[in-house]
Amino acid sequence: MNNEIENKCKKAHDAAGHLAVLGTKQKNEALKGIAAALDKARTHILSENKKDIEAGIKKGLSKALIERLTLNDKRIDSMIEGIEQVVSLPDPVGEVIENFKRPNGLKIKKVRVPIGTIAIIYESRPNVTVDAAVLCIKAGNCVVLKGGSDAINSNIAIAGIIAEAAYSKGIPDGAISLIGTTDREDVKELLSKKQYIDCVIPRGSAGLINMVIENSRIPVIETGVGNCHAYVERTADLKMAEEIVFNAKVQRPSVCNAIETLLVDEEIAGAFLPKIAERLKNAGVEIRGCERTRAILPGIRSAAEDDWYAEYLDLIIAVKIVRNTDEAIEHISRYGSHHSETMITKNKKEAEKFTSRLDSAAVYVNASTRFTDGFEFGLGAEIGISTQKLHARGPMGLKELTSYKYVVQGNGQVRK
Repeated sequence: MNNEIENKCKKAHDAAGHLAVLGTKQKNEALKGIAAALDKARTHILSENKKDIEAGIKKGLSKALIERLTLNDKRIDSMIEGIEQVVSLPDPVGEVIENFKRPNGLKIKKVRVPIGTIAIIYESRPNVTVDAAVLCIKAGNCVVLKGGSDAINSNIAIAGIIAEAAYSKGIPDGAISLIGTTDREDVKELLSKKQYIDCVIPRGSAGLINMVIENSRIPVIETGVGNCHAYVERTADLKMAEEIVFNAKVQRPSVCNAIETLLVDEEIAGAFLPKIAERLKNAGVEIRGCERTRAILPGIRSAAEDDWYAEYLDLIIAVKIVRNTDEAIEHISRYGSHHSETMITKNKKEAEKFTSRLDSAAVYVNASTRFTDGFEFGLGAEIGISTQKLHARGPMGLKELTSYKYVVQGNGQVRK
């Protein structure tokens, strides 16, 4: 047994009751303190992050994974901005969701409360350390963090900074902790701590998420693999379509809301594909296409069946020509991960069909999938994008990190 895991989980569990009753002002002061501490510790954070980057390059990590791992002043600024946005958001704890009176005189309130203690298991993006801690604290939850080995130095530095800042503002000791080991078996041990942890949220690759689901004794909220799609319908403004597809694939290919598959209506494929292909190739994107796509773009690689399921998280895209919106929906429903899809069209009827029939957490018309993000949706930082249907779906902000209880006020009623 790893004593560090046992001790930190128990300490978080013990702190949960104290954190749950802290007022909004005190929690916000703690978050402001965290933002100031991160700003002050930039040099240390970037120095530790550099160690991770150098180790990653030596290890042979792809450019996309190195990009996910990398911190800079702009990304630290983004972390701080995310914290400030969370501070400005209403505190969900104590919100009365429903309030009603029964014929027997019982007054019943349904009140939002913290979940308790949450374990967050994630991979190479060190900004998740900040996002997870800040959202959990504002929603009244303690958090036990387990980041990936690729970002171990960055995560240890960031977690130490934010925990010290939070505790100095009255957050109970133990409410924020990081399991500072790189042994994969420690993840499984963390997943066994049902007596201390109320909920587990994995954030990362399909392999990580599946491993957590298969091994956890604790309830899991699945954050989704991002096999996202763009469909260019025959009435689309092709210049708009080009901009959206390029942004959704290239702007940041290593994240879950980047598109992995492009579907193009057969009526405009001849006009659209050569232009978007040239632009994608100039950006270093490898294109893999169906046979009809290869007839228009003869130099590209043939797409295999596995490509339609793939979350590349890299500068690779699979392209398929489809007959119409129905076939596009059919393809996405078969191969997609229920994350984010977009349709570029001028046809309102076809757009309605696309948005109503697709069972994904976020469905767009004429906009990039890159907006599926807690910050972009105005939720502040996010824990992840949930692709399941129970409790939470889509970007998980503050309210998704709460549960509820019934508070019942009587005046002597007994059941007959």
